[in-house]
Amino acid sequence: MNVTVDIVSDLVCPWCFIGKRRLAEALALVEDQHPETRFQVNWLPFFLNPDTPPEGEPYRSFLEAKFGGAKQVHELQRRVTEAGNEVELAFNFERIVTRPNTLRAHCLVYRAQSIGHRPTAVEALVERLFAAHFQRGDDIGEMATLAEVAAACGDRRDEVLAYLESGAGEPQVRSLADKVGALGVTGVPFFIIQRRLTVSGAQSGEVLAAAIIQAMR
Repeated sequence: MNVTVDIVSDLVCPWCFIGKRRLAEALALVEDQHPETRFQVNWLPFFLNPDTPPEGEPYRSFLEAKFGGAKQVHELQRRVTEAGNEVELAFNFERIVTRPNTLRAHCLVYRAQSIGHRPTAVEALVERLFAAHFQRGDDIGEMATLAEVAAACGDRRDEVLAYLESGAGEPQVRSLADKVGALGVTGVPFFIIQRRLTVSGAQSGEVLAAAIIQAMR
C-alpha cells in the first residue's frame, strides 16, 4: 500500500527537526507491521516569522524579544535539548548567530521535489539543512551556503546557485505556504496523512505510527 505523508515545517523550527526524526521512527514501526507499505513523504513550506528580513536577523535577540527574555529562552532550549536527546539529536544553539529568512531554503527543497529527486535524496537535503542551522550554525538564508548543502547531497552547485539567484521557485513556495495557511495550520510540525488525517506537533513515533495505520484503514 502506498501512503502519503505531507509535512508542514520551517527549517528554523527545532521541533520540526525533532518531528522529522520521530516521523522516521513512525515509518519504521509501520513497516515492521506492514512490510508491504511504501511511503511518499512531501515537505511543505511554513514561515514561523514571515517578517524576517531577507538578510536575516540576530538570533539571540530575536528569541529573547519573542519569548520574553533570556530566562525563558534558556528554558525553551533546555526542553528542546532534552527532546532532541531522546532521538539522538544534538542541538548547538550557541553556534547560531543569525536567524535566517528561510524562503530560499524552502525553494531548494521545492526544487528537489519538483524535478523528481529520489525521496531519499530529498530527505537527506532536508536533514542537512536542519543540521546546517541547528548544529553548525550556518546561515541557511545565504545562497552560497544553500548551494554547498545541495552539493553535499550530490546536486550541482552551479545549477543550484543559478536557480537561487534567479528567484525561481519563490512564487510557488509562497503560494504553497498560503495554501497551507488557508487549511488552518498555525503551528509546525504539522503532518497530513493520506490527505485526510492530520497530526499537530512533534508527537512521538508511536503516536505518529498509530495515526498512519488509522489513515491506512
